[in-house]
Amino acid sequence: MATEQTGQTETNDDGSMSLIAHLEELRRRLIRSLIAVAVGSAIAYFFIEDIMHWLTAPAGKLYYLQPAEAFFTYLKVAVATGFLLALPVVFYHVWRFFLPALTVKERMVLGLLVPLSVLLFFGGLAFSFYAVLPFVVKFFMGFGNSELEAMFSIDKYFDFIVTFVLPFGFMFELPLVLAVLAKMGFVTSQGLKKYFRYVIFISFVVAAMLTPPDVVSQTMLAIPLIALYGVGYGVVRFLLKK
Repeated sequence: MATEQTGQTETNDDGSMSLIAHLEELRRRLIRSLIAVAVGSAIAYFFIEDIMHWLTAPAGKLYYLQPAEAFFTYLKVAVATGFLLALPVVFYHVWRFFLPALTVKERMVLGLLVPLSVLLFFGGLAFSFYAVLPFVVKFFMGFGNSELEAMFSIDKYFDFIVTFVLPFGFMFELPLVLAVLAKMGFVTSQGLKKYFRYVIFISFVVAAMLTPPDVVSQTMLAIPLIALYGVGYGVVRFLLKK
């Protein structure tokens, strides 16, 4: 009877996984992902001085206004960096969790899309940090004069970087999203071309929602978003022939 009960926990009579087995699988994948984030955070904290020097390079010298501000900011940077380091592992476990429910063809497609989405995400982060962020920080620091001097708090500066850089990571997924939607038959190149004028307006609305409340940040996000929409259109029309 114990054997029968164990079998019900793992699989049903038709070979499919039961609800309890799915929950157990989800718990196992989640724990492994959290362990990967913890290991990545520990590695990041070991190199925290180098990471902080790299992050603060666009702004120069920073300040902390409360006794524990620097310490907790270092922890937040370590955890955020650890998550980025563990992102391929997290995506792998997400993919493995859904794998049993997919057909062979779907597994092949997802096996290509998962690493591609990770590369695009990191590409967006790199583009934002190296090509856009220095310009934006310099723009804000330019408001200083004889009566105003920029003194950035380390905590506020890190929060600004997160809210500014992360949207670019998600934004760079747009060509991939459009290609997937076209492959599924939801969009066509003709339809993408028809709604291009609306995309320009929506891009600025989305940029206003995802970036700090200033015109420079919003413009620097909206313009690449429009360009990536154009890349997605080219992929759908010339590569997928949709």
